[in-house]
Amino acid sequence: MSDIKKVVLAYSGGLDTSIILKWLEETYGCEVVTFTADVGQGEEIEPARAKAEAMGIKEIYIETLTEEFARDYVLPMLRANAIYEGEYLLGTSIARPLIARRLVEIAAETGADAIAHGATGKGNDQVRFELGAYALNPDIKIIAPWREWDLTSRETLMAYAEKHAIPVENKQGEKSPYSMDANSLHISYEGGILEDPWAEPEEDMWLWTVSPENAPDRATYVEITFERGDAVAIDGKPRTPAEIMEMLNKLGGDNGVGRSDIVENRYVGMKSRGCYETPAGTILLKAHRAMESLTLDREAAHLKDDLMPRYATLVYNGYWWSPERELLQQLIDASQQHVNGTVRLKLYKGSVAVVGRMSDADSLFDERIATFEDDAGAYNQKDAEGFIKLNALRMRIAGHRKQAS
Repeated sequence: MSDIKKVVLAYSGGLDTSIILKWLEETYGCEVVTFTADVGQGEEIEPARAKAEAMGIKEIYIETLTEEFARDYVLPMLRANAIYEGEYLLGTSIARPLIARRLVEIAAETGADAIAHGATGKGNDQVRFELGAYALNPDIKIIAPWREWDLTSRETLMAYAEKHAIPVENKQGEKSPYSMDANSLHISYEGGILEDPWAEPEEDMWLWTVSPENAPDRATYVEITFERGDAVAIDGKPRTPAEIMEMLNKLGGDNGVGRSDIVENRYVGMKSRGCYETPAGTILLKAHRAMESLTLDREAAHLKDDLMPRYATLVYNGYWWSPERELLQQLIDASQQHVNGTVRLKLYKGSVAVVGRMSDADSLFDERIATFEDDAGAYNQKDAEGFIKLNALRMRIAGHRKQAS
């Protein structure tokens, strides 16, 4: 790729991406454009501008994408009730399509020849960034330094930083032993003692949630209102998607809700142990399923449940921009037309319990039929006999064969 003159780099302002910035200039002799996104990670992103300017960068993109992230990525995924391998709420996975999209768009805006990212050759993120970029621009060129350079240890990275006068923050301080990634849906932890699947995470690792043992002794109640499958209000007050995420992260975190400790199967083939805090996602998933239980037809709900693992795997593996994910999304979104109403939940010491749900216009719950009291002829119980016999017919035939043998 010797013809590369300009590259758009996904830039956090940290040591690794600062080293990548300099390495790109040195290795490719190219101009670098930096892109830093706020997707709700809870950290200031403006310092990245000063760091990029100090390294001589002329084109610097700093963008706040919290509303777009929540509205166009998190909420559509939650309509599907997506969970990967039964436990992971896909916090890191769902942020990558948005970042990939902006990288490609900025490359077009600035006339760049390529994009670059700081994902390693062992992880899922390299796949997610690159599949997304290729789907949006089939001819884009992508540079993944971790797959190219010989800076394979912390010592070689530090030596490179010192050689090129790249500032190393917290040189005298104590660095977190974990590799962390955060956005408004979750924060993840990998590495350190977590590489031993038997080792219990240290309590001071968790940043968003109090320990369930130390959570308040009184339950917290919250009501979430849905329109067409999306949360739109908290306790009756309309909120934007990003505001809903922020509020529920605080409520959930204060009550010890949303911790998980998982060994997952990465797309590249290895197993990986990670710990996650996903307070808002945990609450919203519980509430959304409760709203669907009242308003969604049985077979439509079961079809969604059949398709959900496929949808979750597509998101996890980086196929957000694929035709099959977009096709599934259309089906899922069509199912949400009547998912309207309010769910009441109780948060208590790490648990989320549904304690009420209502939908004035769209509920399929018919109390006249469901009652154990006199239903005034709304349901003829004698009809059940023929229903059962017809459904038992094939099993009765098979039973006769077994008896005959």
